[in-house]
Amino acid sequence: MSPGSPFAGRTVLVTGGSGGIGREICRRFAAAGATVWVHYGGNEAAADETIAQASAEDSHGRLEKISADLMDASAVAAMVDRVAERSGRLDVVVNNAGIFERHPPLEVTYEQWQAAWQRTLGINLIGPANVCHRAAQVMKAQGGGKIINISSRGAFRGEPECPAYGASKAGINALSQSLALALAADGIQVFAVAPGFVETAMARPYLTGEMADSIRRQSPLGRVATVGDVGYWVLCLAAEEASFATGAIIDVNGASYLRS
Repeated sequence: MSPGSPFAGRTVLVTGGSGGIGREICRRFAAAGATVWVHYGGNEAAADETIAQASAEDSHGRLEKISADLMDASAVAAMVDRVAERSGRLDVVVNNAGIFERHPPLEVTYEQWQAAWQRTLGINLIGPANVCHRAAQVMKAQGGGKIINISSRGAFRGEPECPAYGASKAGINALSQSLALALAADGIQVFAVAPGFVETAMARPYLTGEMADSIRRQSPLGRVATVGDVGYWVLCLAAEEASFATGAIIDVNGASYLRS
C-alpha cells in the first residue's frame, strides 16, 4: 500500500451511503483507495450523486452502488453476498443507514406508535444485525474484518420524542459490544460511533427551527458535528492500528453529553 492509499485492495460496504454521513464515509474510503459499495434504499439518484462527487475528487479507489431493503432479511443477505462475490472479499462494513421518526407517546395513536417502532427497529437495529451476521461469515472465511456501527448520543440520554430511535441505538451499542466479544477470536473487530446532532438533511428541521441556537449551545464548542467529524472516526476505527479498541463506543458529540 502506498501512503496515500491506506485502504488499497480493501472492500468496504456502507449502508445508507447515498447521503449525509454515509456519503462522507464513502468519500473518505474511496480517497484512501478502497473499493466502496454505496448502499441505498429507494433513492438511486442520490447514490449516483455520492459516486459522482467522490469520483470527481482525487480518489484512489472505486465506487459501486447496490440497493437493498434493510427490513427484508433476504435482500440483506443477497446484498452482502453480492458484494463479497463481486469483490472477492469484504473487509469493512459500516452500518450507517437509519431513520428518525417523531412519535411522542402521548401524541400518536396506538397504530402510529406500533408502526414507528416496527419501521425504526427494522431499519436501525434488525437490518444492521442481519448485515453483521452475513458479513461475519465472509470475514471469518477470509481471516478477519471490521464492522463499524453508527449509533447515537440518544442511546444514552434518551429520545423523548423519538423513543424507538433511542432504543434502536441503545440496541446497536449492545449489539456492537456483544459481537466484539463473539467475533474477536476470528479476527473480526466491532465498534460503534455515537454522534450527537450532525449537520445533515435528517437533522435540518431541528437545526433550522426555533431550537437551533439552543441545540448548538448544548456543546461547549458552540456547534453540532459535521459529517467530516463522524467520517474521520470511522476511518480511524477501520485502520489496523485500531484493532485493540474493539468493543469501543466512540462519542462524537462535542461534550454535549458526557457519560461515565
